[in-house]
Amino acid sequence: MYDTLSETQGCDLLSRLFTKRGYAIKRNVQFREYGVEFHIDGWDAQARVGFEFLTSEDEDHDDLTLDEYKELSAAQRRGELAVFIIDEVEPLSAEDLAAEAHEFLDEVADAAHARLKAKTRGKKAAKKKPAAMKKSASKKKPAAAKPVVKKVGKKKVVKKATVKKAKKKGGRR
Repeated sequence: MYDTLSETQGCDLLSRLFTKRGYAIKRNVQFREYGVEFHIDGWDAQARVGFEFLTSEDEDHDDLTLDEYKELSAAQRRGELAVFIIDEVEPLSAEDLAAEAHEFLDEVADAAHARLKAKTRGKKAAKKKPAAMKKSASKKKPAAAKPVVKKVGKKKVVKKATVKKAKKKGGRR
């Protein structure tokens, strides 16, 4: 059987976990973005990471509507924020909540790392373009050698044609 957590207990636990992971969590902050307005249980405005524990205890289900939830989810998919939302519908133990929170925070960290890596790749690619141009310029030298080879090949063809013409001229005499 689960020892279900109250909203206060759950938020205290989440606040400690988020803080241990490096977030500067402020509690019960008014959130107003994307046409969504509600009191979020924990929020780090700079990192744009937070949590909301939905319970009937604080009538949170009325505070954060389904449409608002969808707006937050869309912003999260775009990588603009990350909000860990827990609904009291399924009772959670402290261990389960902690495990889900760690999983969420790992995903946030992975996404941030991927964005940083993509930015770094973009900067490296911009820096490598001149180097790539230099390499392609050095590759152009062998490319310039190819037409020379073709010209040599054409000279052979020309010589064969000259030989044939000479035979024809010789045959007319």
